[in-house]
Amino acid sequence: MEQPQSLPSAEPEAGQSQPDAAQGSSLFREIVETLLLTVVIFVLVNTLTGRFRIDGSSMEPNLHDGEYVIVNRIDYRLHPPQRGDIVVFRRDASREFIKRVIAAPGETVEVKSGRVLINGRPIEEPYIAAPNAYTMEPRKIGPDEYFVLGDNRNNSSDSHNWGTIHSSAIDGKAWVTYWPPKSWGVVPHYAYAQADSQ
Repeated sequence: MEQPQSLPSAEPEAGQSQPDAAQGSSLFREIVETLLLTVVIFVLVNTLTGRFRIDGSSMEPNLHDGEYVIVNRIDYRLHPPQRGDIVVFRRDASREFIKRVIAAPGETVEVKSGRVLINGRPIEEPYIAAPNAYTMEPRKIGPDEYFVLGDNRNNSSDSHNWGTIHSSAIDGKAWVTYWPPKSWGVVPHYAYAQADSQ
């Protein structure tokens, strides 16, 4: 006589729920890892770069009021600022500024006949809005100091008004304009030939 076959039990066996638990644990771990990676990337990006909003017309015709730029904070850990660089710096605890480096430590700068002279020699400045309408007596730049001017020379509060900035005040090198979208692009620094930089 045939024995009746036993039907499969509807009850789960002892180890059957383990894969589901392992899957849930794995998914939770992946979410935590993704969140941690996102936080690390966010902190890293914000440590190595900054954001700056152009306020006013002092850097026209190259940078305009309301534009936003990304600031590279690594560059000047590798080498000092160069003449022609556009830098973001702090003059006090409450506000940052953006200007172009014109003279470096140890140099003598003056302004006469509409032109900037470094160590007695005029420099080329294809980036300015118009020639300087003011004059300035020769000034010797001290150690770890930089002389900065706006590209819109006759509508800029800068080193010709309030003096040099210390290297420790420089937040970084303006890198990319990212807003508004029509302004996207690399910030227009100017690279001087070695002979012009001395």
